[in-house]
Amino acid sequence: MSNEDGSGPRSGASGIEGVPRGLRRLAGRLLHLYFRLRRGITLGVRAAVLTETGDVLLVRHTYTPGWHLPGGGVEPNETLVDALAKELREEANIALTGPAALHGIFLNRHVSDRDHVAVFIVRAFTQMAPKQPDREIAEARFFPLAALPDKTTPGTRRRLAEIIDRTVPPAEW
Repeated sequence: MSNEDGSGPRSGASGIEGVPRGLRRLAGRLLHLYFRLRRGITLGVRAAVLTETGDVLLVRHTYTPGWHLPGGGVEPNETLVDALAKELREEANIALTGPAALHGIFLNRHVSDRDHVAVFIVRAFTQMAPKQPDREIAEARFFPLAALPDKTTPGTRRRLAEIIDRTVPPAEW
């Protein structure tokens, strides 16, 4: 198990840190080229899952570094809320027990000029069981908002700050 800051030994799925950066970038570009040709526009969802005690759920993927809000792509014939529920179930064993509130929809130019992300705030949920590492998720954990791990991504930090400070989100990620 890794330490709170994301360092240290890991159990279960291996991290992306061992893959050369150039190979990771090439794989990312090929994936985005595939999605561009296949879909035109990509749409994803992410969730700020917040507890009553001030903790937030973050996930660490096996294929990209850092701690992120859980989420993923919206498939054809799937609503945003359906995609959100599916991703929370798959990435953290979380089930929605009430409505999620839309925080904002963002253009994510860091990924491509066609990538959009809808971020939801989730306060009504239950975790069915602790998430075990798998091929996609190395770790899923709750962290105090005041003590996020060092490797929390800048985009994740910005979204959480907007939510906590109740500021109007920008149009871009």
